[in-house]
Amino acid sequence: MINKAELLSPAGDAECFESALKFGADAIYLAGKQFGMRSAPTNFDIETLRESVKKAHEKNVKVYVTCNTLPRNDEIDRMPSFLEETADCGIDAFIIADLGVMQLAAKYAPDIERHVSTQAGVVNYQTASFLYDMGATRVVLARELSLDDIAGIRAKTNPKLELEVFVHGSMCVSFSGRCLISSYMIGRDANRGDCAQPCRWKYHLFEEHRDGQYFPVVEENGGTYLYNSRDLCMIEHIDDILKAGVKSLKIEGRAKSAYYVAVTTNAYRHALNDYYVQGENWKLAPWIKEELEKVSHREYNTGFFYGGEPGQVTSDGGYIRKYEVVAVCDDYKDGTAYLTQRNRFFAGDTLDVLPPSGIPFDIKIESMFNENNEQIDAAPHAMQKLTVPTTTEIPKGSLLRKKRIIEK
Repeated sequence: MINKAELLSPAGDAECFESALKFGADAIYLAGKQFGMRSAPTNFDIETLRESVKKAHEKNVKVYVTCNTLPRNDEIDRMPSFLEETADCGIDAFIIADLGVMQLAAKYAPDIERHVSTQAGVVNYQTASFLYDMGATRVVLARELSLDDIAGIRAKTNPKLELEVFVHGSMCVSFSGRCLISSYMIGRDANRGDCAQPCRWKYHLFEEHRDGQYFPVVEENGGTYLYNSRDLCMIEHIDDILKAGVKSLKIEGRAKSAYYVAVTTNAYRHALNDYYVQGENWKLAPWIKEELEKVSHREYNTGFFYGGEPGQVTSDGGYIRKYEVVAVCDDYKDGTAYLTQRNRFFAGDTLDVLPPSGIPFDIKIESMFNENNEQIDAAPHAMQKLTVPTTTEIPKGSLLRKKRIIEK
């Protein structure tokens, strides 16, 4: 019997939340205005959270709220009211790293499930079982585990305890996301949601008495990116993940764009659905793998799942960006697509269309018109309203993309 898993997508704001809903998430994780491990995104105030939970539940999609920072004494005093207010919005679970917060959640939000964050660093069955006895219904395992390690935890824990793992997105030079580099270098505490990502910066060495004389750590003209981890991508190994007993497949990215959420959610949704149908004969459809090349990313890797470690990209700190979103389809009626421009494109361009929860297809823009119904050759203005005649239906909510010209 195939183990059906949950697809868990990130949302840093309401637009990302809508993308996750449209493109096939089973559950969405997000943060309130306090106690989340990502302070840079907009996140969700109480009213926005309440509205978002209602929308999600109408589609049988769950909502989990991250409460996974390591709070200090003054912060822990604010925790009870935060837990009560958030629980009142109807959320399905809290994601928690701190044992004190676990205890408070049991007291002030007893009806809400408690998931243990990857920040807790769970790497063995004894710890997982202890947390289950404390009331956890799920543990998000440390990213440093292999598939064999995960299968071992599954075999020796209560079947009611769910296991969740990250399958896609950024990785850190840290253990289970606990990193001190940002705190040491600029006083921004990564363990309280304020990471400056110094692991992505370029570094040189210099000798103490030769001020201003910098030396590359390795012989590269551009310096060296000492801590720059590859990105995780397990899209080709869905079968191995599920066979290890994982319940929830988590996509990293609460600080990333709605486009990233749409593409990654859509890709993993189709990969999972195909596996459910094909079983042991499952083969990843080529277009799904190609989709993940259409979002901004670093070199992909399978992380720690097959032993070893992912390593760093020491020669380049930049992202690979092959495509950009140029428009969003607001509606399609009677042979006309109604678009909102996001980046410049031209009449005559062939665009790649990603429909909600669908398979991408190409369309050529033969002609287009502005809001005054004047024919135009280019769409250079952000958020400009456009109409495009086409016999190919472009579903509402589709993202239209253009391949970037990469200069060598």
